[in-house]
This record gives sequence, structure tokens and C-alpha cells, in this order.
Amino acid sequence: MMKIDVIGDIHGCYDELQQLLIKLGYTSTNDGWSHPDKRQLVFLGDLTDRGPDSLSVIRLVYQLVVKDRVAKYTPGNHCNKLFRYFLGRPVKIQHGLETTVKECLALPHQDRQEIKQQFITLYEAADLYLELPQVNAIIAHAGIKQSLIGKQTKETETFVLYGDITGEIDEHGRPVRKDWAQHYKGSMWIIYGHTPVLTPRIVNRTINIDTGCVFGNALTAFRLPEEKTVSVPSKQPFEADRFRHFNK
Repeated sequence: MMKIDVIGDIHGCYDELQQLLIKLGYTSTNDGWSHPDKRQLVFLGDLTDRGPDSLSVIRLVYQLVVKDRVAKYTPGNHCNKLFRYFLGRPVKIQHGLETTVKECLALPHQDRQEIKQQFITLYEAADLYLELPQVNAIIAHAGIKQSLIGKQTKETETFVLYGDITGEIDEHGRPVRKDWAQHYKGSMWIIYGHTPVLTPRIVNRTINIDTGCVFGNALTAFRLPEEKTVSVPSKQPFEADRFRHFNK
């Protein structure tokens, strides 16, 4: 029986990631990370930006997903932007990307080329979202509404990367996102992140596990088939205004 641990938005918080892996029962050896129960890690995007050690996160995820093939990864909006930056496309180096770029530019040229190639390979091999019928779950960075499941359209890509955006901006200058989870009626779990919340948020069969590690709260994993969350506290400064509060 498949057993998975889905890890929320890491955003360069490498120390907390290692602590969470240990708390989940994974052990680190020269061959990478493994679990005695053969559990599988799933990363739901936004590996980098804002946090202190984005490149170490890339290296670890690349090792597990591409080289060892013992984990799965689906990208987030920050991953998409870093991918475009590495390809040489015009992107604004802001909203956290500047921290990852600074780390890259501090490397010797050969190391910089290596991390660039690792990330490009990781991203290009990734599915927009993951359907895992073995554990009755879909993993999508910002979620996915029911009508888009099974589709690989431009609309799907925008939704899974950015959420149910309206095109409007709120008073804090952030995109207005509709609460799509309220309308989900499916039987499969949808596991997502993207919108920082103080505690994992379950609505219908959806769970948001972005508990804002990079903003000083916690890094969270969701375990299936157990349907349990496991968290470790963040080492970053707490930024209360970064978290979304829902009426329900």
C-alpha cells in the first residue's frame, strides 16, 4: 500500500525541511533520505525564494526526485518564475526571487551552471499536478477546481500555480483569490499550499498545508493514508500580516 508525506511550501527553509523529515521518520545516509516503511515524499512546489538556503532545497529535491526516483514533485508559481529566469526569459527579480538569484550569483560559475541545470531538469520533468489514485489524492500547488481535474490546459496551469485569481488586487497589493475549496464536492483529497495559513485548513476534502514557514510559523506535511498533519516550528522571523484568515 502506498504511503505518502506531502510537504508544503518550503521557500528555502532548508533547516526546517531537514527537521521535518527527521520528525516524519526519514533518515539521512550517504545515499540520500529514506523511510523504513518505504513512505514516499511529495513536494507541492515553491521550493525556493525568501528563505535562507534555497539552493540546498533544490539539491535535495533534485536528488530524491530525479536521481533516486524515490519522491515526487509538482511546481509552484515561484518554481515557474525561477525556471523562466534560468532559461533567460525576462522576469522581475522580486517577491523573493532576488534571494535565490543572490545565492546563485555567489557560486563559482561551474556550480552555478550545475544548480541551474538541476532545477531545469527537475521542472521540465514535473507534472502540472499529481493524481495519486493509490492514496485517493490530487496534489496541486495552489489547488485545482473540480472542472479542471484531468485537464492540462492553460487555464489549468494558471489555476494550479496561482489559485482562483480574479485579476484584482487587495489593499495589501496581493492578488484576490476566490475560496474555490468551498465548492469542491469530490471524494479525492486535494492537497495544496500557496496561501499561507496559521494552521492546516481543511474544507470538504481539501487541505491547505502552507503554514508559512518562511514567514515564521511552521513547515507542515500531510500524511496519507493516515490523514494526519505533522509540523515543525519555523526559525524565521514571524510576519503576522502574511497569513490569510478565512471566515470559516
